[in-house]
Amino acid sequence: MTHVVIPLYEGVTPLDFTGPYQLLRALPEMDIELAAIDRKEVVADGLTFGALHDLETIEACDILLVPGGLGCIAALETPSFLAAIRRLAEGAAYVTSVCTGSLILAAAGLLTGRRAASHWAFRGLLAAFGAIPDAGRVVREGNRITGGGVTAGIDFALSLIAELRGEEAAQGAQLLLEYAPEPPFDAGAPETAPRPVMDAVNARLSNALADAERRIAIVAEQLRHVG
Repeated sequence: MTHVVIPLYEGVTPLDFTGPYQLLRALPEMDIELAAIDRKEVVADGLTFGALHDLETIEACDILLVPGGLGCIAALETPSFLAAIRRLAEGAAYVTSVCTGSLILAAAGLLTGRRAASHWAFRGLLAAFGAIPDAGRVVREGNRITGGGVTAGIDFALSLIAELRGEEAAQGAQLLLEYAPEPPFDAGAPETAPRPVMDAVNARLSNALADAERRIAIVAEQLRHVG
């Protein structure tokens, strides 16, 4: 049995973890726990996730999978949450993330000096915690595997399954979920999105990004003093 823990928090992006969850659930002998501090219900994009496990009482796991979302900033500002992430990472065979979940891993000191992926708009913030931003869709360094923004969680999960059970198992999960993407537009990355689209999305994210930069700078400074 492979034990996977997915820590949730207010403001997590649902697809960051529901995509990988669905693929991992397609495998036999997978024990997947969704957890939160104090077992509190988590609200994410209008969806409520309940019946969660208590993150602080889970003793260990084989795979730690940290999803992202705009709520990741508040999560990495929470000492009890970071402490639980560090503790579970110590004994995990794989320490992983999707999207801005890598910022949480980095704040916990788990990506120092390592390459890591994240959502393109927030990727550069990894450097504040000593991680090396990488534009890859799935990036692996040792037992750290990080996925890019949101939908990259599907590719990340397939890569993880191939690592755990082999390529045939990963291909079987891919087929079972009919993952054969053919997007109608080539606008899923800054390099290919039309300039007006890029400008509009940057404007939409500007306030959140500025707030994230400010708060991450504070946390990084605090962690330097603790270190």
